[in-house]
This record gives sequence, C-alpha cells and structure tokens, in this order.
Amino acid sequence: MNSMVALRSVFMDGGCFSKVQDKPKALKASKKPMRVVVVSAQKVDKPIKVGILGASGYTGVELIRFIANHPYFDISLMTADRKAGQSIGSVFPHLITHNLPDLVAVKDADFSSVDAVFCCLPHGTTQEIIKGLPTRLKIVDLSADFRLRDINDYAEWYGQPHKATDLQQEAVYGLTEIFRNKIQSARLVANPGCYPTTILLPLVPLLKASLITLQNIVIVSNSGVSGAGRSAKEANLYTEVSEGIFSYGITRHRHVPEIEQELSDAANSRVTVSFTPTLMPMSRGMQSTINVELAPGVSVEDLKQHLTKFYEKEEFVAVLPDGQAPHTKYVQGSNGCHINVFPDRIPGRAIIISVIDNLVKGASGQALQNLNLMMGYPENTGLSCMPLFP
Repeated sequence: MNSMVALRSVFMDGGCFSKVQDKPKALKASKKPMRVVVVSAQKVDKPIKVGILGASGYTGVELIRFIANHPYFDISLMTADRKAGQSIGSVFPHLITHNLPDLVAVKDADFSSVDAVFCCLPHGTTQEIIKGLPTRLKIVDLSADFRLRDINDYAEWYGQPHKATDLQQEAVYGLTEIFRNKIQSARLVANPGCYPTTILLPLVPLLKASLITLQNIVIVSNSGVSGAGRSAKEANLYTEVSEGIFSYGITRHRHVPEIEQELSDAANSRVTVSFTPTLMPMSRGMQSTINVELAPGVSVEDLKQHLTKFYEKEEFVAVLPDGQAPHTKYVQGSNGCHINVFPDRIPGRAIIISVIDNLVKGASGQALQNLNLMMGYPENTGLSCMPLFP
C-alpha cells in the first residue's frame, strides 16, 4: 500500500488502524500489543457478533466508532430504552451513513445470535440485567457495579446493596496492562473508571516495587464534561461549565474505594489517598496530578526509569521524555496514556502527571482492548488510532 492510499485510509476511517491476521495467528497472539500495523477496515467472513447495551450514551457511541473499523467484531444488537425504535443515525447524525441495527429496549433484546456484550448502562441498573444474560456470553461492563470486591464497600459508596454478589466475586478488574493474564480467561470484566485508570497506571508499578511510601498520596484530577455522561443535568449546561472550573465529590467521590482497593492490592498493605476531582470546560480529556513521597534511598529518576522499563513494550502507555508535560490534546480520541515524573520543590517528593481521553482509555477503548483479549485477538485490534489533533 502506497503512502497516499494509507493516509487516505487513515482519514476516512477516523485514524484507526487494524492489523488483519489469519485467525490461527491471532489466537496465538503475544500478551503484549503488536506495534506493526496495516491499515484495513475489512471484516472477516464470520465476525464475532457484539451487542452494546446503552448505545445512545457517549461510551456507547465511542464503541460504535471503534468497532466499525474492527476486522473481527460486528455490531448485531444495540439497546437504548428511551430511543427504542430509532435508527442510530437519528440519534447520532454523524453515523447516518453507517449500516447499523436500530435501537431496541433491553427487555426486547434478542441475545440468541450475540457472542459478546458491552454494557454501557449506569451503575445500579446493570446488575440484574447482566445476571439475566446467557452464561455463554463474554461481557465487559463499563459501569461501577462489578469493580468493588467488597459488597459492604459497594453498599456504602453507592447507597444500595449489590443484587448480583456472585457475579461481583467472579468479575475480573479490567486494567489491561496490569491484569491481562486474568482478563484473557475471564467471562465478565469490570472495566475501570476513568479517574482510576489515570491514577493506577503510574502508581501500581511504583507501589509493587516499593519505590514510594503508602502515605501522603495526594491526587487532583481534571476531567472533560463528557465524563459526567450524556443525560441532561443543570450543572453540565454550557453556561454553567464554560469559562470556569469547579471541584465536586470532594472526599466522597465514588472512585475513591476503587482506587484504594487496587493500590492496596499492589502494595499488599492498606493504602489511602486524598483525591479531588475537578470538572474542566472541555468535551473530553483527563489529567491526574499525583503527589507522592519517595521511599528511603529512592530518587525521582528511579521512578522515571522504573515506569519507562515497565511500559517499554506497551503500545498504549508512553512515559514521556524528561521535562515534557503530558497534554490531553496529544491523546485525544486515542487509547493512549501519557505519563511523566517531575521532582517536587519539597525534598523527598515527586509529582506524577498522567493524561488519557476519558471516553477511550478511560472507558470504551479499554473495554474493547479487554474484549479483544477475552476473544483471543491481539489487544490493539481496531484501537491503534492516531490522536485527533488539534
């Protein structure tokens, strides 16, 4: 393929690449993502039939965008209770030229020909729905319903008892770069939250290596408004969010127990954090600024070198050159996460900055990365997208 054809394919397909391989080779794919890619949107003869529950939300439409260029997956079912009977093109006019199934209510959904399901419904609504799905289905849940292993933590932070505790114990936490071995054999994956993804990717390797202390971890995270979902809310109106920023969920944000659960597992000891989320006047993007205390005898350069080594073969996580601050613009629309480490003015402390696109690596992109693994395909399939810039 010559360069002009390749570039044309990039722009026509939204900048997403797929490496089409023979199926036997794909099933033997290495655990690490593959860096050599070929532009193609061609589907195999018998693709995996995928359903998207909650297709009219932002995470649902992001999944549609990526699966449209996926060689092994094909969308055969989409639900949206309030939009049932409508075409996806009438809900999202940018999809009007795509041949996709009409939206149906969840209660009317036919799963007989579906192989895998993405659940993009709000927390609290997915438990009984997933509990009622055929057990043969592979499921990636993008809500918070299966992220917390402790049922008491779920009840405390989400204000209601869990209604599918057996599935809660079965679910595998889907932070792909950390848990890919478990994800490969999972039937149900709990996709991580967007804030936790930006925080856990840099901190888990450092805690496992005992390079930072368990105390005095202070995190401030900034999110685009799409992180609040698509439903109409007064606080998310243009005149409310434009030309200003505000923090919310201070000390009580529901991602706190998820963050602390995974950090405590990594450290093999109880970890608590100070976490403050802030809403920014932009559509998408997320940045976490993490202040940590160095373990005795450890330097800032040790943190940087360890993260660089840990992620050196990863396609979607990049540790930036010295002094370069991560910027949400440089990962927008992609499944990438950019990280860097800086010395603090206070001796013995470091500042870690991490950015993602909250709708991609923070939601739908990571969900697709997980289902790729669950179905035996290279995890970067359909995801090797150039970020949208400017």
